[in-house]
Amino acid sequence: MTSRLDRFNQRHPWSHNDHYGRWVVDRVAKSRARHVLDVGCGTGNLIARLRNCHSATVTALEPDPTMARLAMRRFTDDPAVSVIHTDFAGRDPRRRWDAVVLVAVLHHLPLVPTLRDLRACLAPGGRLVVVGCYRGTGLADLLLDLPAVAANPIMGMIKHPTRAAAPPPHMRAPTADPEETLAEIRAAAALELPGARIRRRLFWRYTLVYDAPVLPGRAR
Repeated sequence: MTSRLDRFNQRHPWSHNDHYGRWVVDRVAKSRARHVLDVGCGTGNLIARLRNCHSATVTALEPDPTMARLAMRRFTDDPAVSVIHTDFAGRDPRRRWDAVVLVAVLHHLPLVPTLRDLRACLAPGGRLVVVGCYRGTGLADLLLDLPAVAANPIMGMIKHPTRAAAPPPHMRAPTADPEETLAEIRAAAALELPGARIRRRLFWRYTLVYDAPVLPGRAR
């Protein structure tokens, strides 16, 4: 079933990650963030949404050289966007951001230490927004994935009705299969991000929102 869906997606490509772009931007906007860190920005689709819908400055990290080059070229005339060819470990360790976003990136990184580092990246009252991938396991996950299996080809025909010779540039970033189940991700978040809100989503994704504590006597 998965290989058949993969072949269909190659013929009618659409991004499961971009599907959640508006949701991510809404969560960032509601936090009133002024400075945002986008970890693993790809070609910059989420940056564009943030800049169109929100006045925040964006620092974007992208480890893949081709993706980083495309994103740099795309935002070369926007002084509020800084695209850096580096991974999460290459961030400025002194910086703290009002919001940090990751879309289909967390499963490329060691889960627990990365959650700890992400928490440390946030300014007081800052918000972490994650759209992530998890490893399905057992009958329960299989049954819960059935709506995505049914909806996926419909979305492909709506978003890309003609057959594609190749996927668009923003869908050519390196991929990896997630190792952690959703239960394992929930357990790690409970330890490292107390109060984080995690929801299973359609198209084999989950979302996580965590708000860092506000310093006593200060309001965001």
